[in-house]
Amino acid sequence: MRSIVFTVTNDLSYDQRMIRTAETLSAAGYNITLVGFVKTASIPLQNRVFKQKRIKLFFKTGKLFYIEYNLKLLFWLIRNKFDIYGAVDLDTLMPNFIASKINRAQLTHDAHEYFTELPEIADRKLIKSLWELAGKFLYPRVQHNITVCRSIADELERRYGQPYSIVRNVPFYSFNDAEQANNEDLPILLYQGTLNKGRGLEQLINSMEHISAILNIAGEGDLSSELRQQAKHVAWKERIHFLGYQKPEELKKITQEAYIGINLVSNEGLSYYYSLSNKFFDYIMAGIPQVTMSYPEYERLNNKYHTALTISDIKEGQIINAINRLLKNKDLYNQLKGNTQLAAEELNWEKEKQELLSFYDKVR
Repeated sequence: MRSIVFTVTNDLSYDQRMIRTAETLSAAGYNITLVGFVKTASIPLQNRVFKQKRIKLFFKTGKLFYIEYNLKLLFWLIRNKFDIYGAVDLDTLMPNFIASKINRAQLTHDAHEYFTELPEIADRKLIKSLWELAGKFLYPRVQHNITVCRSIADELERRYGQPYSIVRNVPFYSFNDAEQANNEDLPILLYQGTLNKGRGLEQLINSMEHISAILNIAGEGDLSSELRQQAKHVAWKERIHFLGYQKPEELKKITQEAYIGINLVSNEGLSYYYSLSNKFFDYIMAGIPQVTMSYPEYERLNNKYHTALTISDIKEGQIINAINRLLKNKDLYNQLKGNTQLAAEELNWEKEKQELLSFYDKVR
């Protein structure tokens, strides 16, 4: 039985993509270990079919976090031998690269993002230059790569000369065609995901002044405190609810109760412009229309399946117009909602996992 370790900088309890990946490869006969770190708000790990390891850290954010985590991760990876070392994103690639060389094992890289073009990195010259140096050294030396969409694959292949396979972050098939719940006759808007820079959340909160609905925000991130403070000082604060982290099974229920899904990202870096987030597919599987961006990957899928209204940027006017159009135009809403069923039948993990299994079957 071949062994694979995957390393992430996310909370293992809430990383739906890696849980799905680890379960799929475990079912295919691989011995899987998923490694993350202990966050301040981490809950006990749930028993799963794969092994899980959390590394304890003193620093939780910033440069010192990355230094401490990578050093402790490196020593742990060297001591624990695997057939395949799987780095998730550039921020865990160096320790996996070194450990794979020392232990004479295979190395894979799973690019969930175009890392050096993330907004929190792209506009910080020194930080970006350091990560770019790491990328220039590491990326050309990794032969087995995965990413989430064709746009990011094309850009990374062009820059670094290595091939990238595509495994999209789609959910298991569990299509929901029930009527979405209302709360006191107000429809529910849902944003699920990380509360970070460039996700349009500040604009979304302000836009709620002109939208007759409830806004549920599920997730946490670098802007958690700032966004809660912003919401406290608006007159419509009673209609904005922060749900915090949610386990995948609970998040699924919350998504199914929403009326409209929200997937906003700024065009501040190529990572977001080329993005194809899991929430885009989660909203489809929940049977709800969504407001998303007219960026290449979303536009490509929406031109085929027509499940969303797209906007070109995260200005409040565009957000307000798109959401209110869905709220007020029942025929349009029902048309997009009806289209989610066909999309869900094609964009699901039962089909997509074959790409993952084929990829690891070739890592020898």
